[in-house]
Amino acid sequence: MRPVIIGMSCGTSYPDPSRLLFLGKSLDYGEQRLSAALARAGALPFLLPVLPDTSLLVALVERVDALVLSGGSDVAPGVYGEAPLRPEWAGDPARDAYEQALLGAALAQGKPVLGVCRGVQLLNAALGGSLYQDIGFQVPGALVHRDAARYDDNEHTVRLHEESWLAPLYDAREILVNSVHHQAIKALAPGLRACAWAPDGIVEAAADERRDIYGVQWHPEWLDPGSPHYDRRSAGDPIFAAFIARVRVRAGLA
Repeated sequence: MRPVIIGMSCGTSYPDPSRLLFLGKSLDYGEQRLSAALARAGALPFLLPVLPDTSLLVALVERVDALVLSGGSDVAPGVYGEAPLRPEWAGDPARDAYEQALLGAALAQGKPVLGVCRGVQLLNAALGGSLYQDIGFQVPGALVHRDAARYDDNEHTVRLHEESWLAPLYDAREILVNSVHHQAIKALAPGLRACAWAPDGIVEAAADERRDIYGVQWHPEWLDPGSPHYDRRSAGDPIFAAFIARVRVRAGLA
């Protein structure tokens, strides 16, 4: 039986005069631990390049079994009908357009989708929801969800919805996750439901299980073997194994 083929969205490093490598060029990139986590869980990951022709992006999605929207830069407020509250929260409209094209193709083709960190934010915004542009600025009393100095050592618990797709993956209803985001879901998109919450009420996971659309705000690919939620059966966090299992069913590979 062939492996599940996963298409991963990429980030773009735009031309930077201070960068000596590929001076003046845009570079598409993927984070290695995400592709490695998908591979360990039994998938064959492919990085989907940024292409100006949307029809080519649609063709790329046709050749994979599922789409993973990866982490990275802020989602531009224009995606959910707002203006940036500060210039530094203007986001990355070019990446938004690219990922919206991939997402639209995946949904039209009935392909499962998993959003990680920025990915769940893009999912929610593209499907008609909204985001907090900055949690600390807009949510009084919120936890520190992003600490630049501690980065993925910054962590907090999340409470899992007992009837969500996440709940069966863990032995507890509360788990510890990393936290590296300053934006988050504000209003859920139609069709999505919250699956996990931080202690301050911030939505940390959402899904439309009927359509196999899933998203988590943390980075499960960064959980190491010392984590209590590391799944030794699939050599990684159980989220990826669970997602790939659902992809197999949807693609007729089970």
